[in-house]
Amino acid sequence: MTEIAPVHGPELVTYADELAALLVDTVNGGSSVGFLAPLERDEAAAWWRERAGAVDAGHLQVWIARDAERVTGTIGLVRAPLPNARHRAEVTKLMVRPSARGRGLGRSLLDAVERSAAEAGVTLLVLDTESGSPAERLYRSAGWTECGSIPEYAGDPAGVLKPTTLYYKPLGPARATPAR
Repeated sequence: MTEIAPVHGPELVTYADELAALLVDTVNGGSSVGFLAPLERDEAAAWWRERAGAVDAGHLQVWIARDAERVTGTIGLVRAPLPNARHRAEVTKLMVRPSARGRGLGRSLLDAVERSAAEAGVTLLVLDTESGSPAERLYRSAGWTECGSIPEYAGDPAGVLKPTTLYYKPLGPARATPAR
């Protein structure tokens, strides 16, 4: 049985080594999540530990999926910091271990983020992913809308520049922010 739960800063530090293994597997397996291959586990663990402050400050939320043995997936949500953008957030770093793929875990992680964001009053989510990647099928099936592509936006794990597709998903009725 897989459990999905948000983690706080100290927990993120506790899980940093397991999350590092997931990140290394993801990057070295060819998925574009912001890192170049080969990614070393120590570098990946340090990156996760550095996120703990942002989690504690409320700028970043991280969820992990765990089975009885280890972390099998993760997803993040970055809140927009500016007053005119507090209604939106960005979904980041959706990763599922290769051995756990094809069982709906990515969709469950995405659902958890969407639910939490809606409960927090977020009315618009955005994300980007490598154009043509398997992730696009997941986002489309989950009701996300493609809104464009940017050529040569980011390097894949081998450093080859690839296009990125942008997606958005409204979560509820938009509310105007009162003028000051």
